[in-house]
Amino acid sequence: MRITIFAAGSRGDIQPCVQLGQGLRAAGVAARLAVPRDFAAFVQAHGLEVYPLRGDVQQIMASPTGRALMERGTRHPLRTIAAMRTLLAPVAQQMAADALAACADADLLISLAVFAPLAQTLSTLRQIPLMLVEPTPLLPTGAFPAPGWPLQRNLGSVANRLTGVLMLQILWQWYRPFINHFRQQYGLPPSSGAAFYRTLSAHPLLGAYSPNIIPRPADWPVGVHVTGAWLPQPPTDWQPPADLAAFLANGPPPVYIGFGSMGGQRPEALATLALEALARSGQRGIMLTGWGGLRPTTVPATVCVVADVPHSWLFPRMAAVVHHGGAGTTAEGVRAGVPSIMVPFNFDQPFWGERIRALGVGPTPLPQARLSVANLAAALTQAVADQSLRARAAALGAIVRAEDGVGQAVAQILRYSSSGTIFGTSGVGS
Repeated sequence: MRITIFAAGSRGDIQPCVQLGQGLRAAGVAARLAVPRDFAAFVQAHGLEVYPLRGDVQQIMASPTGRALMERGTRHPLRTIAAMRTLLAPVAQQMAADALAACADADLLISLAVFAPLAQTLSTLRQIPLMLVEPTPLLPTGAFPAPGWPLQRNLGSVANRLTGVLMLQILWQWYRPFINHFRQQYGLPPSSGAAFYRTLSAHPLLGAYSPNIIPRPADWPVGVHVTGAWLPQPPTDWQPPADLAAFLANGPPPVYIGFGSMGGQRPEALATLALEALARSGQRGIMLTGWGGLRPTTVPATVCVVADVPHSWLFPRMAAVVHHGGAGTTAEGVRAGVPSIMVPFNFDQPFWGERIRALGVGPTPLPQARLSVANLAAALTQAVADQSLRARAAALGAIVRAEDGVGQAVAQILRYSSSGTIFGTSGVGS
């Protein structure tokens, strides 16, 4: 069997698909990742075949429109539609065409669920079955409000489910003109937001997150499987740079601060704020620059700035972790068994922040728009000094470390493939 895995977005979107690809390869399945070309080297470094898609996501997100979207995000979900269409317009058709080519010899297409409308189109054109994967829940449910919905509190089962339906419609509007133009080129009828929902409901869907963080809602279809997060194992042969090793050895555990691809329109100011909060709370820190360009101009001796360190190696050595609340970073923080201080910018990040708060393994989230030296310093003090919070984080970390998300996902893929019960390519949104 030959599988093409289609993924695009930030590294947090690509990383779990790389882990899945490695799991499939270990099971004797040939897997190719179709990812934007700026991630091609990253995929190849993990020993996987890659089909590079035209379009540089990092460059797109570093544009003024991209930075503004990262900062404002889904505080006003309807306003994201125009911004996303502006960002996607230069690359959407090329990326769709390349993704179709990447499936030419595939027996199965696996796609990030957020791209289900395109994936369904590719599946139909290639006449191959489709499975979907999601690092963050997409299907509407009465159990919790939709990730990406501005108000992250339990609204009741009917209203919770309605937020999920509305967010799917907004996501669909991001892609609608590009998907339907692509479909028209191949003689397919236009798709719709309703077809997006049907695709998510009718195809096997693997949730790449821990059931101990998000228990599987009872109102989801039987084809949804919550496997556990797809995280890399801590590297056994990786060595830290000399300055980082010396910093860790010469003092108490520091606090990690990093915001991945986030950073907003003023990353230097964000870095300065974080440094001042560390100083006020009396904590040492490690600051990861990341895509968002978190580069402070003046760094005290109590802080070490690094460009790229495996979270799986670094986080267990921290007193606490401060981050944006992406799905993968959140899972790494939980697995490490240390408190997480969430500074959500947009999209699904407030959802993960609320989950961490509700589980009692981190302080109340600090939305980036309201972040201050005072509230970040207070959260740092709480995360380091609150022993009951630290005990809960350690206990949950031990539970999550026992999970085998990739193994469970590979088992489900093989089960569906061998039984012939993966839904075919006709009907749903085709």
